[in-house]
Amino acid sequence: MSSPIAELKQAGKLYRADGRGTVGVRDVNLDIWKGTLTLLLGPSGSGKTTLIALMAGLLSPTSGSVEIEGCPINRLSISDLQRLRARRIGVAFQTFNLIDVLTAAENVALSLRFAGAARRESIRRAEEILRQVGIGHLSRQFTSELSQGEKQRVAIARAIANNPVLLLADEPTASLDSENGIEIIELLLAYAHRSQAGVVVATHDPRIEDRADRVVNLKDGRVESERRKPRLCLPYYA
Repeated sequence: MSSPIAELKQAGKLYRADGRGTVGVRDVNLDIWKGTLTLLLGPSGSGKTTLIALMAGLLSPTSGSVEIEGCPINRLSISDLQRLRARRIGVAFQTFNLIDVLTAAENVALSLRFAGAARRESIRRAEEILRQVGIGHLSRQFTSELSQGEKQRVAIARAIANNPVLLLADEPTASLDSENGIEIIELLLAYAHRSQAGVVVATHDPRIEDRADRVVNLKDGRVESERRKPRLCLPYYA
């Protein structure tokens, strides 16, 4: 039997400010399997973004552990964690985090350069990925000139540039209309199934529930409930 790509074991995150603690997430047990899109659903403050940041290694748990491909990432050195993120984890941020003075292709190529690709090859590969997400014709446009939906596609292209085994997307449909939102989720679902990657999407948007393989409902930093499509029987599906 295969192992999950990502696994949270009694994971908790406590934020401290002014001598007081605020719970981000508490006692979360969650596993992410290859070839699936998992939706983290809940209102603002439910812990969705904190879970994404923990799985990305951008935050360290204050209790429990977070493992990627069996490796507890909170025990890695900074340099090893950076290498893991560059090669095995892709993140599409809610605010896109694009560099407006660079073209769409140059933004995507940055991920490839960080992973060690040569400049010419990284641009060629970036243009290919932008074609895959439907905006190859915009590869030489500055991202400041793109629509919200186009920027989201660039952000996803950058996140999948190095073929990550774990793809994390924080509120990818928040600033999009219904049609564009569904198209973005279909892109992420296609990547999960085509690349046999684990894709995790944090959202408060109930419109996209029926597109996910699995929906995890969060409330007050805890997993409240979970449901899967009938065809999905984990871990055997993995």
